Amino acid sequence: MKTRKSYYNIIFFIVVLLVNAGIVNGQEKLLTLEDITYQNPAIFPARIHQLQWVGETDDYAFAKENALYKVSAKRGTETLLFDLDMLNKGMHNSGFDSLKRLPSVTFNQDKSCWFTSGNTYYAYDFNSFELKKINTLPDTAKNIEYNQLTGFAAFTIKNNLYYAINGQVKQITSDEDPGIVNGQTVHRNEFGIDKGIFWAPAGNKIAFYRKDETMVADYPLVNIDTRIATVENTKYPMAGMTSEQVTLGVYDLASHSTVFMKTGEPKEQYLTSVTWGPDGKYIYIALLNRDQNHLKLTQYDAATGNFVKTLFEESSTKYVEPEHPLYFLPEQKDQFIWFSEKDGYDHLYLYNTNGELIKQLTKGDWVVTDFLGFYGDDLIYFKATAEGPLQKNVYSYSLKKETITRSTPDHGTHGARISKDGKYILDYYSSTDVTREYKLLSSKGKTIRVLQQDANPLADYKMGEMSIFTLKAEDGTDLYCRLIKPVDFDNTKKYPVIVYVYGGPHAQLVTDSWLGGARLYLYYLAQQGYVVFTLDNRGSANRGRDFEQTIFRNCGTAEIADQMTGVDYLKTLSYVDADRIGVDGWSYGGFMTVSLMLREPGVFKVAVAGGPVIDWKYYEVMYGERYMDTPQTNPEGYEKASLLNYVDKLEGKLLIIHGTNDPTVVWQNSLQFLKTAIGKGKQLDYFVYPGHGHNVRGVDRAHLYEKITNYFLENL
Repeated sequence: MKTRKSYYNIIFFIVVLLVNAGIVNGQEKLLTLEDITYQNPAIFPARIHQLQWVGETDDYAFAKENALYKVSAKRGTETLLFDLDMLNKGMHNSGFDSLKRLPSVTFNQDKSCWFTSGNTYYAYDFNSFELKKINTLPDTAKNIEYNQLTGFAAFTIKNNLYYAINGQVKQITSDEDPGIVNGQTVHRNEFGIDKGIFWAPAGNKIAFYRKDETMVADYPLVNIDTRIATVENTKYPMAGMTSEQVTLGVYDLASHSTVFMKTGEPKEQYLTSVTWGPDGKYIYIALLNRDQNHLKLTQYDAATGNFVKTLFEESSTKYVEPEHPLYFLPEQKDQFIWFSEKDGYDHLYLYNTNGELIKQLTKGDWVVTDFLGFYGDDLIYFKATAEGPLQKNVYSYSLKKETITRSTPDHGTHGARISKDGKYILDYYSSTDVTREYKLLSSKGKTIRVLQQDANPLADYKMGEMSIFTLKAEDGTDLYCRLIKPVDFDNTKKYPVIVYVYGGPHAQLVTDSWLGGARLYLYYLAQQGYVVFTLDNRGSANRGRDFEQTIFRNCGTAEIADQMTGVDYLKTLSYVDADRIGVDGWSYGGFMTVSLMLREPGVFKVAVAGGPVIDWKYYEVMYGERYMDTPQTNPEGYEKASLLNYVDKLEGKLLIIHGTNDPTVVWQNSLQFLKTAIGKGKQLDYFVYPGHGHNVRGVDRAHLYEKITNYFLENL
């Protein structure tokens, strides 16, 4: 397998991009704030809607103009499956209300599909044109998990768990205390947890999370939309404080009984990677201690809840972060794929249910980012960064040949839908010079046909030149950077700079992908006459365990050093005005923005920080303790990272922005900063978005961008 190609690919796509980004003569349009807040669809790449495989066939489907078509992958022939009129005829004949638009469908098999309208599930046979209602859920149902095999659906209403069969609703839990929460995500969505309901393979049992947060302190969020403001409490366990207690229950639909897995003590451990065994007899749970440095993969009897065995354990001097379930082999039901960073990079390992390692499937100084599934009787598909950390390509692993094949030939960031037999791939990707492209590929990466190749929707706009390059961190690590020059760039002039930063784990800003969507704001700033610079420092994503764990117990140190490496580079550029450097970031990026402003005084003239962590003791248990331990065990680290200790270093103009109902970085963070600044006689600017959460969304987004832009225009 070809691995990363040094700097060749990077240099190649920079050259291509610079040719394209200088852009064509005659470009006169400029982006508006309305454009970049999704109010102008014309500037965003077109999509192929509902692109998917038809059951287990080699036909793929797509939607166009309220009709669904299928295409033979082999022959390329296109056939209408059904359109809205045909579907509504079936709805009418069955006595159901007409649909206003073509719904999103999921194929059951070759000739039928299911879809929802409101909270009602329908099945449609597009061979016989027969339509029938499968299930109806209450309007208040949330966290819905539909079982395609049976047509049953499990869901929550408030804090309790229910299921519905043919529209008949059955209640599973009946906890009256709102501090007991069933069937919802737990551990604040960390550890890859995105749901709280897990159907057994046969659809006869439901596993579900039960979260007891009665011991967690209430945190007040204020609703000002009532005439007299009201408090809406949420549970927010802060670092070092009492946390929630989670268990896993299994409900049997036949006996109407529930058992809980005997996961034991301590009760504040984390339960993740929940997976049913293929035969439905066992459930597997990764137990992680609260210190997050010791993992046990455990097996339980789903009928009794009894602990069966520990398959294996993983430990770290820093932290272990499980984020994936077990992926059982279809033909070897006692073997499964497991993600692990134990060799320094996220890779795939093959284990059996006795906990014995059979082999490591992938290896190298790159990471597997996504498991895409098993196909045919031999192939495992996954996404990885093997060609370089800026790219995400699709690969297949042959269990028989023990070989890896790259399946996506073009550089960039890829997604894929793969035919059941693994022979064909629906590839959709973008890169720095490709807005979005859809292709049908063979498993070996040969292009069979191009499905859609978008023209550049920004071709008529004046865009700044963009380049991607590397700098060296103080330890010699490559740091990837992106620089956008102002429009109408003149290298004899001096330009101000805005450093756009995030800098925290689980995020990567510099990638080989189209810089569209909300990221068009960076181009907008370049149109205002700024050089816009971004650097992914140590601690950010997709560079391996050690690159991320540099920040352990010391958030805001290595990250600042790396960002200053970028600033030092900027100061060497003849066209940069070193006295006019600003910085902007949100969330962890807000923490970084204020950190840079205070801990590197005199470097940044202007800073705008949104939703910033100010002191990690005000942040939640799961994320905060992973990277910082607790305030009790790491008091020096918390003191060093607390921005309250650097307020007297404030120079220049600082604007802090916060949503008053932020449930992620609570408002208390920036209010404490404001209080401390007042006490020290330091001036800053402060703006709140009433009722908004951790970010400003909807129609107010344009207002936010205008606020940030004007602050830089007036002060930088």
